[in-house]
Amino acid sequence: MLDNLVDVMNVMQWLSSLLVFALGLGLLAIVVMFVVDVTQTKSAVRRNFPVVGRFRYLFENMGEFFRQYFFAQDREEMPFNRAQRSWVYRAAKGVDSTVAFGSTLNISTIGTPIFVNCPYPVLERDAAETDPMTIGPYARKPYAAPSIFNVSAMSFGAISKPAVLALSNGSRMAGNWLNTGEGGISPWHLEGGCDLVFQIGTAKYGVRGKDGLLSDEKLRAVGEIEQVKMIELKLSQGAKPGKGGILPAEKVTAEIAAIRGIPEGEASISPNRHPEINSASDLLDTINRMRDVSGLPVGFKAVIGAYGWLDELFEEIHQRGIESAPDFITVDSGDGGTGAAPMSLIDSVGLPIRESLPLVIDMLNRAGLRDRIKVIASGKLINPTGVAFALSMGADFVNSARGFMFALGCIQALQCNKNTCPTGVTTHNRRLQRGLVPADKAERVARYSRTMRKEVGIIAHSCGVTEPRRLKRFHCRIVQSDGRSIPLDTLYPDVQSEVDAA
Repeated sequence: MLDNLVDVMNVMQWLSSLLVFALGLGLLAIVVMFVVDVTQTKSAVRRNFPVVGRFRYLFENMGEFFRQYFFAQDREEMPFNRAQRSWVYRAAKGVDSTVAFGSTLNISTIGTPIFVNCPYPVLERDAAETDPMTIGPYARKPYAAPSIFNVSAMSFGAISKPAVLALSNGSRMAGNWLNTGEGGISPWHLEGGCDLVFQIGTAKYGVRGKDGLLSDEKLRAVGEIEQVKMIELKLSQGAKPGKGGILPAEKVTAEIAAIRGIPEGEASISPNRHPEINSASDLLDTINRMRDVSGLPVGFKAVIGAYGWLDELFEEIHQRGIESAPDFITVDSGDGGTGAAPMSLIDSVGLPIRESLPLVIDMLNRAGLRDRIKVIASGKLINPTGVAFALSMGADFVNSARGFMFALGCIQALQCNKNTCPTGVTTHNRRLQRGLVPADKAERVARYSRTMRKEVGIIAHSCGVTEPRRLKRFHCRIVQSDGRSIPLDTLYPDVQSEVDAA
């Protein structure tokens, strides 16, 4: 008994000594921070309020996380609010995506889309499957694209190996395509067995010759890969129109460097445009060269700001013949994307998809090229309403990057431009990647894609059409500043109707 009491006292004495040591160490750390803060000259707050001033930076960094979970209401947060994210999570997990007790969406907000239901919606037995749509009829290997909803461009480098594996396998399971992004084709893109759209950025990773320009030999090799169905030439992207891709040095691993053909551990900064493309003629020359060499359909991706260049492009197409046209145009929204970018470009450059998409559709109709050139819409379209809106505007397909990131488990930690993503989606830190299990997340990717197509179909059936591509502008109304809505075809008159009437 006495021995036990002595043992307890010894343990308490040891713990007491440990506590004193810890307090002493903590006090020493505070003294060191105090001295550093009062002697440094870079931060006025820390100089005037040593030690305590450091909490400002902690609270600033933690603020976005506290807002997300405790303070922001369901529809308040940006870039995606809790309600939007929650729908994706539920769809990806395959759990009940219904809600009760009324909408939390303020439908009097300017710009809110409201679809007009008809008195006699389409019965389930009469609903039609969305048929595959052929892209590139003049290419040697046209692509019959099966899905209206697909994975937008995210490169291996911007996202991790487990993320690419999950997207590739999930896309195969759901029957949608996966855009490789501008970082080239990795083994993980191919491993899943899905259809791939190979993106060529301004640095031409994957098809870059020793001179830094496009290599026909490498392009031909890409065309011989069975899984690669199309090629997308990136002129600009929503996160940073007018600036090339940015991959921070800490994300350029040996494997990524080898695939891109760049030095390991050095930032990958792509040129702000293709230096050899200076005109509509140059653009068509490049597109036709890519199509001839690879045998694949070729189109381009662009954020729309100025648009007179499209008229010049369409005029050049008519002079050469419609077979010279790009097989598709991906219209990207100017309000940001997954990539690292200057805030000034994300916030203030490029038209949003709601304005640019009808503009491009109408210009194609006026030029008589709408049937020849397919249109893909991209930009914050992660929920059924946004996808249905784009289709009613006239898009043939919709791409999403951030929607599929949420399906992978993204929590909007806003760490994409760093190597610290807590869910393993955009980091190459193996410890953090461990949380992303590709087999599980592939199932979620597939469920998200399938559920999206199903619920967009539900909107279409409510409007009285048998499948989503039959949605038209008159099926949707847009809320105005006075709280009332007007038909979308009043806000953006349907040029196709004018063309048909003429």
